[in-house]
Amino acid sequence: MGSPHGHKLHFHGHSWLHRLPAHVKLVALVVFMLTVVATPRGWFPVFGIYLLVLAALVAVSHVPPTYLAKRMVVEVPFVVFALVLPFVATGPRTDVLGISLSEHGLLGAWGLLVKGTLGVLASLLLAATTEPRALLAGLERLHVPSLLVQIMGFMIRYLDVVTDELWRMHIARQSRGFSARDPRQWPVLAKSVGVLFIRSYERGERVHLAMLSRGYDGGVSR
Repeated sequence: MGSPHGHKLHFHGHSWLHRLPAHVKLVALVVFMLTVVATPRGWFPVFGIYLLVLAALVAVSHVPPTYLAKRMVVEVPFVVFALVLPFVATGPRTDVLGISLSEHGLLGAWGLLVKGTLGVLASLLLAATTEPRALLAGLERLHVPSLLVQIMGFMIRYLDVVTDELWRMHIARQSRGFSARDPRQWPVLAKSVGVLFIRSYERGERVHLAMLSRGYDGGVSR
């Protein structure tokens, strides 16, 4: 299997963080995440220290903060859930700007937001400073099962292919005058997702058959 191509999350640079071995950064990310998750939600100053550490790493990596901020949109579902939590959680209530909110819900929303944000930011920084090929090599060096590494490699390689297919389907719908401005159009979008899944599955089968015809036996040739 060839080396995966570069990915849109990666920001080309020459900082010491870019040059740091991938397996070292992977271990550091896991340790950081375990530390953040294990930190009690009420230790507010400690989370500030975590954020300062990440801000310092972003500064030395020379990755533009706006580059990371645009990609943190992946966190939106967690943000929405955290905003709803104070309204639906039970327990003692407190008034915030005249609105009655659950104290346990507020603390839970804070913990979800701060831990999720730190985790997403740390992961994006890792992806921005490490090429996909180096990440896969780092996982292999950490003795992650070869099959999992191969699956990740194919995922990285064909993610852009599937994204381009989705974009072509979007253009095709627009060229036919379709516009999803009403819930009545949602079934069409659902069908599009189904078609995309089938096409991706069929593409995967064709790729697998092509690999078998070339002698693939479940391992990666060096």
